[in-house]
Amino acid sequence: MKAKTILSIALMLCVSAGVQAQNKNENMIDNPMLWADVPDPDIIRVGDTFYLVSTTMHLMPGAPVMASKDLKNWETVGYIFDKLTDSPKYDLSATEGTVYGRGQWATSLKYHKGKFYALLAPNEQGAMGDTYIFTADKAEGPWKIVSRMQHFHDCSLFFDDDDRVYVIYGTGEMMELKKDLSDVIEGTHQKIFEREADETGLLEGSRVIKHNGKYYLLMISQAYGPGRHRREVCYRADDIHGPYEKNVILESDFGGFPYVGQGTIVDTEDGDWYGIIFQDRGGVGRVLTISPCRWIDGWPQIGDEEGKVPTRVRALKSGQPETAIVKADDFGSEKLGLHWQWNHNPVDKAWSLTERPGYLRLKTSRVVPNLYLAPNTLTQRMEGPGCSGYIVMDLSKMKDGDCAGLAAFNSDSGVLTIKKKGKKLTLEMSEQKIALTDKDKVAQNYEEKVIESIELKQNKIWLRLDGDFRAAEGNKKGFMPGKDMATFYYSLDGKDWKKIGSDYRMGFDWRRFFMGQKFGIFNYATKKVGGYVDVDEFAYNKIK
Repeated sequence: MKAKTILSIALMLCVSAGVQAQNKNENMIDNPMLWADVPDPDIIRVGDTFYLVSTTMHLMPGAPVMASKDLKNWETVGYIFDKLTDSPKYDLSATEGTVYGRGQWATSLKYHKGKFYALLAPNEQGAMGDTYIFTADKAEGPWKIVSRMQHFHDCSLFFDDDDRVYVIYGTGEMMELKKDLSDVIEGTHQKIFEREADETGLLEGSRVIKHNGKYYLLMISQAYGPGRHRREVCYRADDIHGPYEKNVILESDFGGFPYVGQGTIVDTEDGDWYGIIFQDRGGVGRVLTISPCRWIDGWPQIGDEEGKVPTRVRALKSGQPETAIVKADDFGSEKLGLHWQWNHNPVDKAWSLTERPGYLRLKTSRVVPNLYLAPNTLTQRMEGPGCSGYIVMDLSKMKDGDCAGLAAFNSDSGVLTIKKKGKKLTLEMSEQKIALTDKDKVAQNYEEKVIESIELKQNKIWLRLDGDFRAAEGNKKGFMPGKDMATFYYSLDGKDWKKIGSDYRMGFDWRRFFMGQKFGIFNYATKKVGGYVDVDEFAYNKIK
């Protein structure tokens, strides 16, 4: 068993000091329900278990499936696919492009007659954007492809009581599918409603349910203009083909951040309903809120009695085991934990958990110019209100030109990099960014600004990254941005931590990565392949 460092012990003491106070409220869910990047949610219940899917775009494996029995404790239990292989872009091509901010979007999850179904459409043009339909006997997988068909934007799969199957997508468009889900039924395209005059922005994120014989289509409305806000709307009809009427079911800011957006509703075994809606929170990404949902005059109304996202919601059951979607890892397993995702498709031969048991080995596999084209960067979400993660890295097998380290990884990144130059090792804290072409997301105009560097005299290093995503103090009249601050440290013995570089303001850029900050562990070659690093552990704590 590996020894805990002073940092781990100190953080554990901080947590234990608050246990008594927390125990009084252990059966409450604090909003955000998941204070991490979990956008475009779809959620269903099968028996006593809730299953949630989210968008992870260019990360692999993709379309994570998370499970909970109490809506408080969530854990990643599987992925719908390991890789996408329609184009070299999924492999980080320097010439053809990348899939940063594209890939898998807004998966629709359903359960029908004993099987799980997932429908997703990559946000791409041409054949790369063709819709996938997957099925599985268990939410954990394995999932298999049923069919590929035309692109459907932000779509919802829907099985009706008569076994007819539909896909609702875009802004009120619908097509019927063949019963075997092999393709659409030609001639069934229908515009089921026309947007009203007040729907001046985007209207998307379709989620369809049937309740008491009526059809409900939930969508996000990006209303623009003075006094207008993002909101969740619902279209209701007695017949799936219409006519539909509309109602606003949630229009609420929360926690000093902007108005919440897209999501869906789900019922419990006892017949209660909840709304799961994401909220943009700057650098950490799009987080999930939970609110009660009440049926009033046949409409699902999300929020507390004032129609707002509440600060806290009672969990369904007490005594559920504590789980999380972000985890520490000692790399003692022969399989990579489901809490990890690679940046684009990994090069499978260039990483190992078995060549040196208890360590993650990251090998260089091709020469690349920078971090943004580096294969096998391993990521996990960062979390609010604060989080701290560190790695222990063995540098003894790096080659000249190799770069390895830990990053607050995004289109603009704060990075701790160990660089091998000849026989010398240098640790740098830098700010890095990349531009991407609009059409193919080709990485270009890479920038690196070194803030501080030190020479290393040893082959073992501890690298630490702390993130602070609390609401910033400031203007009380408008929305307060998050602090979104990353702070970097290193240690030569795992006990004495030294700050390096400057605090780094993390951001969220929908035009490039469209993703919240990630911990990124990396190793790449700029001159020749063949080197590797061994990562001893990833220690992690969420800071409240």
